[in-house]
Amino acid sequence: MGRRKTRTLTELELEIMQVVWGKDEVTVEQIQRELRERDRPLALPSIRTMLSILQQKGYVTRRRLSHAYHYRALVSADKARKRILRDILDRAFDGSALDLVAALVKADMVSEEELEQISKLIGEHDRGAKK
Repeated sequence: MGRRKTRTLTELELEIMQVVWGKDEVTVEQIQRELRERDRPLALPSIRTMLSILQQKGYVTRRRLSHAYHYRALVSADKARKRILRDILDRAFDGSALDLVAALVKADMVSEEELEQISKLIGEHDRGAKK
């Protein structure tokens, strides 16, 4: 049985998208340089393959300028994060946001400061919902 195809981003796809999101348009060579600076050296053919997958998934588009393709994001970082969260929520927590948050808190993955900020966000959300 093969690996299931997902519309969300793999770890490497996310790293490449972080480079793409940081620019208006980017070439394969620019991505390679950025990844190398982040201690993630990849060969140009590997980057091209990943960009082709990202294009098939609808995350990037490309256009040819002179001798090189220039890539740009079609999906914002925020929308991609929402897709990733939805995927984790559905697969690992049966769609329960409460179970996800509880798991984060119980695993000590949320600091006291973050809990305070979360509490403020909930308060702001409640006040906004009552308007």
